[in-house]
Amino acid sequence: MPISDWRKSSYSGDSSNCINVAADWRKSTHSADAGNCVNVAASDRAVFLRESDEPDVVLTVTPPALRAFIRAVRAGGFDRTLGK
Repeated sequence: MPISDWRKSSYSGDSSNCINVAADWRKSTHSADAGNCVNVAASDRAVFLRESDEPDVVLTVTPPALRAFIRAVRAGGFDRTLGK
């Protein structure tokens, strides 16, 4: 069952007049049953990723950017190591 979590919209700036949005977090199907899980929440404009151990740290990307990153990972684009 998804867990709703309220976040301040990134478009609200630093003012006190801000918009909060709810995200329905789900455990990634690629996470094992261990405590270290990746949680995912998505809309048509953004994908939110967080680690279950640190739920206040959230990575926000657009769906096209996440798809491009996944394609690059699958193609071996990040297989090189530093210093070689």
